[in-house]
Amino acid sequence: MNKNKTILVTGCAGFIGSNFVPYFIDKYENYNVVNLDLLTYAGNLENLKEVENNPRYKFIKGDICNRELVEFIFDEYDVRGVIHFAAESHVDNSIKNPGVFVETNVNGTFTLLDVAKKKWMERPFTYYKEYQECRFHHISTDEVYGTLSDDPKDLFTEDTPYAPNSPYSASKASSDMIVRSYQETYGLNTVITNCSNNYGPKQHDEKFIPIIIRKCLTGENIPIYGDGKNIRDWLYVLDHCKGIDLVYHIGKEANVYNIGGRNERTNLQIVDAITTILDEKVPPKERIDKDSYKELIAFVEDRAGHDRRYAIDATKVENELGWKADENFDSGILKTVDWYLEKYGIVR
Repeated sequence: MNKNKTILVTGCAGFIGSNFVPYFIDKYENYNVVNLDLLTYAGNLENLKEVENNPRYKFIKGDICNRELVEFIFDEYDVRGVIHFAAESHVDNSIKNPGVFVETNVNGTFTLLDVAKKKWMERPFTYYKEYQECRFHHISTDEVYGTLSDDPKDLFTEDTPYAPNSPYSASKASSDMIVRSYQETYGLNTVITNCSNNYGPKQHDEKFIPIIIRKCLTGENIPIYGDGKNIRDWLYVLDHCKGIDLVYHIGKEANVYNIGGRNERTNLQIVDAITTILDEKVPPKERIDKDSYKELIAFVEDRAGHDRRYAIDATKVENELGWKADENFDSGILKTVDWYLEKYGIVR
């Protein structure tokens, strides 16, 4: 690779990372990006077709828990920064198999932090001269804060106490604490971003919005947990990528930034929005014997420990760094549905 600054970006074959890397490489000509990804079921190199032949991009298949491999990458490519996306992230899967989440999200994050510290730092709070500007950016989630009341004024801020309720959110909270400890104990330059629910192109089929679209097009029931009134704050993935870019470059060291879309919707509202779009774009009578895709809604037993409401107060990242979401939910969901229709060969 050329003489540009090289950063290690983990888990880029997944949803958010595969949107971030093409955006980042296109925006910055002075960076090389090394993508370390294990390619579990959630990772797909098809998501990175735009950059696979770019000379400033390098893919390495491997596990973030493999210390020998991580050390090799830091030495071989002289890594000068880390943006850490790699994580097991599906709550249902964490309920069935929590051990995998602890291994990847906790031990993997520890491995990356410890190798970065040893590569960049001479001793605690003292960087080697050539690594003064190196930073570790950890991507986390609003789920570490637990659940909120139904009061619209009740929002997650950077000061909200952690109260994770699922094995997934507990593993992410644990990784956040390890990042914090490396900042406080060793002086490693770190930032953490906690985001709300992302949606957009390239999301894995197991996630809520892709499931709705797919079930509509195949005429299967759309499964809705409980009463369908659980609320999430939805953030278009490219808006999240722009926020990560800002925090990595100009966020204050040792700070946490919450990135949210200010788009609270119940699960039923999400289904209603998508089915309304699809009713118009792909009339159900052409595919299934229904007047509307809304007729496919089916309520199922609620998820164990299902958090009722998440919502982020993004004031800090907006005011300090000038970030704001470019997409509202109506514009973002339309782009998302169009992308999936193209993916499934239904171009309108």
